[in-house]
Formats: sequence, structure tokens, C-alpha cells
Amino acid sequence: MLFLEKGYAATGTPEVVARAGLTRGALYHHFKDKQALFRAVVESEARQIATEIEAGALDAASPVSALAQGSRAYLKAMKTPGRLRLMLLEGPSVLGPETMRRIDLATGGRELRLGIADALGSDAPAARIDALADLISAMFERAVIAGASGEDVELYAQTVQDLLTRLLEREPSAETSPTLP
Repeated sequence: MLFLEKGYAATGTPEVVARAGLTRGALYHHFKDKQALFRAVVESEARQIATEIEAGALDAASPVSALAQGSRAYLKAMKTPGRLRLMLLEGPSVLGPETMRRIDLATGGRELRLGIADALGSDAPAARIDALADLISAMFERAVIAGASGEDVELYAQTVQDLLTRLLEREPSAETSPTLP
């Protein structure tokens, strides 16, 4: 996993084929270019992260508890060396934010949306679920970055859990929600 170890720019295809024991021809038979290989690595890591999140939330007693446990599992999964750079910094830069969004929606982001829908109930509008998922996902990402910068990860994990509980257990109705100018 050279992209995890060294990053996109510092990883060359000669090094990739040497590490994998392949020829350049074999590499390019499977991948159009370095960016396509990078995307495959990002997709694989996204699936692995989603698996770790699901495993972390298996024994949850409620939908909100599952989301809280899943958030802790995400924070733990993102401690794997190189994942922050790969998934939050280089992925969006190299592949573009829309491609990263599609990858997310096929993996952990999909699970997050399902969890939010479960917590809010069957009558929750899809647009509301999507908006909440995007904002909650950004909150998770910020917690990962703060932890990598030396902030107290446990404080962030507990704060995320508190916010999820407050946000999803008592979702405000349209009548009581303040409107923005």
C-alpha cells in the first residue's frame, strides 16, 4: 500500500510494480493510469473503513447508539497510518470531491444515511437525511483531523456522541426550527 505509506505524488508506478512483483504492462492492463490505480486503492480503503464501522456498531441498542458507536469505530479506523492523507486530503485532491462523494455513498456514507434514516423514522424526508449525513460526515472528518493534530481524540469522540444524541433523538420539527436569513 504505497499510497498509504508515501502518498500519491511520492508513489511512482515503477515502485508499485516492483513491490507487487508485476510488469508495467500487467499494471496497465488492469489500470488505465496511476490515477485509476489510486482510485482502486481509495475504494478498497473506503470499503475496509465501512466494514470496521459496521463491526463497531453491531451490538448497539438503538439507532442513535449505533451511530455513536459507528462514529467511534470510524475515528479508530482512521488512525490507520496513511488513511487520513489518503481519504481526506489526497483523495479529494486527486480524484475530485464528487468522485470521493460517490465512493463514500457506496460505502460508509451509505451506511451513515441508513443509520440516520433509522434514527429519524420512516417519515423523514430523504433530502433531510442527506443534509444531516453530509454535515455529520464533515463533523467526523474534522474530529479525525483534530486528533491527528494532537487534540484530545476522546473529547472529540464524546462530543460527537453527545451531538448525535441531541441531534437525532430530538429532531426538531419544521415549526420549531429557526429559519436562517
